Amino acid sequence: MANSGKNETGNGAGSGGHNHAQNGRNGHGQEQRHNPTTNRATFDARSLWPSLQAWVGNGVRQMRTQVMRRTATTGPTRSEGGLAGGEDRQQPSEGRSEDTAGPSRSTATGITVTDGGIQHQRLTDATGGGSRLSMKNILNNLRRRKKKDDEDFTSSAGYDADEGERRIIHLNAPQTSKYCNNRITTAKYSIISFLPAFLFEQFRRYSNCFFLLIAILQQIPEVSPTGRYTTLVPLMFILSVSAIKEIIEDIKRHRADNEINHRLIERLDSGTWTTVRWAELTVGDIIKVTINSFFPADLIILSSSEPQAMCFIETANLDGETNLKIRQGLTGTAGLLETKDLMRLQGRIECELPNRHLYEFNGVLKETGKQTAALGNDQVLQRGAMLRNTAWIFGVVVYSGQETKLMKNSTSAPLKRSTVDKLTNTQILMLFMILISLCITSGLCNLFWTREHSETDWYLGLVDFKSLSLGYNLLTFFILYNNLIPISLQVTLELVRFLQAIFINYDIEMYHEQSNTPAMARTSNLNEELGMVKYIFSDKTGTLTQNVMEFKKCSIAGIAYSPEHTPEQSQLVQNILSRHQTAGVIEEFLVLLSVCHTVIPERRENGTIIYHAASPDERALVEGAHKFGYIFDTRTPEYVEINALGVRKRYEVLNVLEFTSSRKRMSLIVRTPEGKIKLFCKGADTVIYERLAPQGQAFREETLRHLEEFASDGLRTLCLAVADIRPDVYEEWRETNHRASTSLQNRESKLEDAANLIEINLRLLGATAIEDRLQDGVPETIAALLDAGIFIWVLTGDKQETAINIGYSCRLISHSMDILILNEESLDATREVIHRHYGEFKSSTAKDANVALVIDGTTLKYALSCDLRNDFQDLCLLCRVVVCCRVSPMQKAEVVEMVTQSTKAVTLAIGDGANDVAMIQKANVGIGISGVEGLQAACASDYSIAQFRYLQRLLLVHGAWNYARISKLILYSFYKNVCLYVIELWFAVYSGWSGQILFERWTIGLYNVLFTAMPPFAMGLFEKFCTAETMLRYPMLYKTSQNAKLFNVKVFWIWIFNALLHSVFLFWLPMAAYTSEVIWKDGKTSDYLLLGNLVYTYVVVTVCLKAGLITNSWTWLTHLAIWGSIVLWFTFLLIYSHVWPTFKFASNFRGMDIQLLSTPIFYFGLLLVPITTLLVDVICKLVHNTVFKTLTEAVRETEIRRSDISEVMNEPRSSDSGYGYTFGKLLNSNKALISPRQLRKKVSQLARPVEETNLRVVNLELEMDTEEQQRTRQRQKWRGGMWPQVEDRYLTRVRRASSPNQATLHM
Repeated sequence: MANSGKNETGNGAGSGGHNHAQNGRNGHGQEQRHNPTTNRATFDARSLWPSLQAWVGNGVRQMRTQVMRRTATTGPTRSEGGLAGGEDRQQPSEGRSEDTAGPSRSTATGITVTDGGIQHQRLTDATGGGSRLSMKNILNNLRRRKKKDDEDFTSSAGYDADEGERRIIHLNAPQTSKYCNNRITTAKYSIISFLPAFLFEQFRRYSNCFFLLIAILQQIPEVSPTGRYTTLVPLMFILSVSAIKEIIEDIKRHRADNEINHRLIERLDSGTWTTVRWAELTVGDIIKVTINSFFPADLIILSSSEPQAMCFIETANLDGETNLKIRQGLTGTAGLLETKDLMRLQGRIECELPNRHLYEFNGVLKETGKQTAALGNDQVLQRGAMLRNTAWIFGVVVYSGQETKLMKNSTSAPLKRSTVDKLTNTQILMLFMILISLCITSGLCNLFWTREHSETDWYLGLVDFKSLSLGYNLLTFFILYNNLIPISLQVTLELVRFLQAIFINYDIEMYHEQSNTPAMARTSNLNEELGMVKYIFSDKTGTLTQNVMEFKKCSIAGIAYSPEHTPEQSQLVQNILSRHQTAGVIEEFLVLLSVCHTVIPERRENGTIIYHAASPDERALVEGAHKFGYIFDTRTPEYVEINALGVRKRYEVLNVLEFTSSRKRMSLIVRTPEGKIKLFCKGADTVIYERLAPQGQAFREETLRHLEEFASDGLRTLCLAVADIRPDVYEEWRETNHRASTSLQNRESKLEDAANLIEINLRLLGATAIEDRLQDGVPETIAALLDAGIFIWVLTGDKQETAINIGYSCRLISHSMDILILNEESLDATREVIHRHYGEFKSSTAKDANVALVIDGTTLKYALSCDLRNDFQDLCLLCRVVVCCRVSPMQKAEVVEMVTQSTKAVTLAIGDGANDVAMIQKANVGIGISGVEGLQAACASDYSIAQFRYLQRLLLVHGAWNYARISKLILYSFYKNVCLYVIELWFAVYSGWSGQILFERWTIGLYNVLFTAMPPFAMGLFEKFCTAETMLRYPMLYKTSQNAKLFNVKVFWIWIFNALLHSVFLFWLPMAAYTSEVIWKDGKTSDYLLLGNLVYTYVVVTVCLKAGLITNSWTWLTHLAIWGSIVLWFTFLLIYSHVWPTFKFASNFRGMDIQLLSTPIFYFGLLLVPITTLLVDVICKLVHNTVFKTLTEAVRETEIRRSDISEVMNEPRSSDSGYGYTFGKLLNSNKALISPRQLRKKVSQLARPVEETNLRVVNLELEMDTEEQQRTRQRQKWRGGMWPQVEDRYLTRVRRASSPNQATLHM
């Protein structure tokens, strides 16, 4: 150990790294304590002024020192005795700057700047010597007293802990600080905060601010042409709907909070146990928790009903893991089993401040008269966990209420906005600019018209200030035209998305019966984003695979073994019994498997043993040893017992060096039955091989060869090694490890440094291979997603060979693909290989793009550097498949962020573990799988599903449907508003640009809220262009939504132009009929308001019929929404015409129903105007569906005729618009469902004469012939398996037999 440690380096040892006195410790690792001497001088008047100067200067220096202590990296320096090797060791320069020992002490007057990474420097006294004033002695004595009080804390913690940087909890004594109670709240609002918080949330939306501005402007006297409340009332209605929704949801949260806060618990008060509510607990309380009860706060376990203060807990509420975990109190408190014992407990707990790290805790217990003991995560019982298999425990509260780790982790996910939302906001800004332009134009026209008619039309009073003021007129027209932006759009979208999310939640096809897990939409504002996904980033283990591990093979001493039905049948056990030359190595290997873990055994009544493990890997390894006759059956905090082929053996557990993602290994130090001390270590091959001793590599090459074989079979591998430790070396290391374990600052890094000192000189035993099977339906799902034009990247921490093999088995990588592997060890090598391959791709043909790129974590680190990032992403985007192996969680997030920012495409990340949370939150859409690894990913996701195969339905069905629904809803909402309110502009031509309104003011306000509110809802909830079965069978139909065909800038302004055209017809046709002003047979005339109601009626009927024209899926609710809206307007007309004088408003509407319904012109226009207006739309739709029919429309028509959809594919069509590619892809997308016999039948159908067909599709509109789309198309041309050759053979025959008018099919 001593020699091996020379290669280690540490921070804190610069050129004087071996100067023990300077490092503050002697050669034995003990801290040197020096009492600074001060000059004691008598006080006299002559020395008053210099002494006063010195006293002030000393005070300033103390303040300066405190600042430096808080801001500098204060870590101790390593010394000889503190390390196992007896020498100072230095870490690399980029390593940590903290160490495992205490800080150095200065022996001279002045303050020492302590930094773990540099030599100690001294701030010399400004006065050049000691002070004569005795006040300085008082200050120094106080400082020494404080240092004395913290002496043991400082030496164990590794730094001068400040009161503000730690929490001090006094036991059985009043607390010196006031802590929060244990009441929790997850609600968003309280009675007091609801109104301001709700209004702040609502008016963060620009549309609400805009309408509030309009409502305020309408309150200016004689400015608003539409009245004072026509905008305010609808705005209040919309805000009220949102407020009611928020209140209902928040009441549910308050009820849940009250149920939790009012739970009861026993608390120790003055020697007696009293029952109190959870909310009444506070820090320092000692409580009793019984079996099957939740812990009310974060506790430190003192004792339990089990031996050695052990207890078992279930953390399903925290991380979703249902397996039991073991927690154990300190040996010093394990005997506190009675109330009198608890009352005698004196001392304090010092721990870190509340934080959100679920799996980390650093603290120390200082009992009066006893040695300081370290507190870690094994002593913490977190709120939300449940006590299992233990009658009771005693614990002391360390964090309560909102400061518990559970509540600290209750943070909202990052705000994500859909692409449709962003585009809508942009177009709203454009419409706002148009609105301003209309206001300025109308204001100027008013000014010119007034000047021209002010003298001739003197009776109008046009010479007043208001008529001549441009600013006054601008405000008038601003209010008049404000409804161009739909006021109800936002609340309609919210409600529709909320109901769409319910559809996802209740989809029985995405319900996993085995785990009783339905799909869950955790957010609803990304529903349409599911229909636009271009890139999918997937984890492998637990996402593509089941994460249910099974021990398959092992390699011991260079020989491969597999388990048999019984241990006696296996060659491995036979080698042990026959004392084969490798029998000793085999026995050590099996002992390591059965001992080195944290599994908890549970013996059933029938004698079988159930293993509760923190991960499936650990359970599989223990079960693997069980298959070979080494049965692990007993665990206590001090030892584990195994049954080794009938012989019981007990191994004393000395230390557990736990697995972390950075260490990639786990070690256990035990005392064998023979009294020897051994270190068992298992981990990744890369970390084990670099720690092997020169004499411990006897089976290095054979094991490496077996590792490659196992990985090529898709198995997960681990290496196993052992080391013998001398007792003196272990005792020396144990002291170092103890100091690191009791550190409050950077404990994790110090423990890792300590582990590095003992995990050396290992002797290789062999390797294990575990199978992680694919989930059901994964190959079919990936094939469908690839056919839908989605690129799939796999980001995993597994070995490269394992990831490639899984890629083949799940059909992500086809056998016709070339595999490009990037494994480089330096930045220059990475740059050279990326530039070389990228140059080859740029100069190659389309076929060369059928490539799978495989890169490991080390190369990825260099590839993501600043100067290579762009070239690397260009290379990746040219490949069909990308697989990143051995990557960290942050690297996953970086890759997702790189693609999201560079392509501007919609990205989706899917995973099941805590290591996937970062990439899930970086992607546009995050999908969590509720899997074996817990619920961390599901809780951080936007949508959660139980199995990867459900992703196909979530995207291809719900995503495509929701995109089409939201797109039509938004477009229709703008259409109906422009259609009505632009009529005010046309009427201004006849009203002298005066701002006079054509419609009654309340009908203007109720247009969006009442009369045209239901058709958008019907579209947003029930619209679909194809059935779910068709969408799943033909993934190519997803391309329409993926390429944003239904909602983009072009489509938006086509709809706006269509609305303007309709407004022209809807105003000028009734105006032409009303020109003579004689519309009754008796010759009577009416005013402008009758014309307004004529036009308003035609508008309501037209926009409702327009909704029916664009509706593809009719339900009874759709009929109710469309026809009900028309009926609702006529009902309102009949009632509102008789409101006055019963209610003192709408006097100008009195008798309007009689006037309107008694003129034949109204009925003539009711038939003529909507038909004429929509005639253009009908003609365009007819031409489009006949000549330029898309694949989606062809499939929908085929569904309506209830005929075979595959017939649509057999039609002869022109070869433009990329049809050959589209047709080939569609055949390929369905190849999993077509047998060779069916393919021959389809080919024979393709060869039929043209006259046999009756449906013609010319323009598929699935690919745009832009340069970018052509590049995308080239990347998408890939084939796999035997089908391409079969298809090519038959399709070639079809080309030869087809007519010249048929398409050339480019497969």
